[in-house]
Amino acid sequence: MLKVGLTGNIGSGKTTIAKVFELLGIPVFYADDEAKKVMVADEVLIAGIKQTFGNEAYFDDGSLNRKYISNIVFNNKTELEKLNALVHPAVFRAFERFDEQHHDAPYVIREAAILFESGSYKMCDRAIMITAPIETRINRVMLRDHLTRADVESREARQMPQDKKVKLANDLIINDGKQLVIPQILRLHELYLSLAQH
Repeated sequence: MLKVGLTGNIGSGKTTIAKVFELLGIPVFYADDEAKKVMVADEVLIAGIKQTFGNEAYFDDGSLNRKYISNIVFNNKTELEKLNALVHPAVFRAFERFDEQHHDAPYVIREAAILFESGSYKMCDRAIMITAPIETRINRVMLRDHLTRADVESREARQMPQDKKVKLANDLIINDGKQLVIPQILRLHELYLSLAQH
């Protein structure tokens, strides 16, 4: 089965574009949502988090103490890398299970904000990068999440630059508010159906 990665920097419209692929009948794995789920469901991951960050990482009811974890990893690159080293393999395991569940689909999409940063694009046969000018993306996020420009810019600064990701991608979707997005998606859909058959 063909595996297609889908990513884009903050404000690029990843989720909206992923939903269009879902409307076309393509299963979509939302890696960021899955990361939240595995942190309370994957026993190996839970044990690793407790061992690395202490038992306070979880409440008595088994739910994640997000504030505690955030305080440790926020603005601390080393601690964040430790957390990611635990979470990424659990998300990879979840993606493999997702693949098995949808083995009859022509292809699946893995939607992930850090597709390239986490190395998970290597698990995919193709990678789509959604691009939009920085000003367009900043304005979208300010409107959507009621954030200040400085907040959005600091989030953007923590991501790999858009032009670097473009070089790593196989396919591009330009979501600049000027070019029509649906025809671009349909063109890629046809391409992937054709690749899946061969």
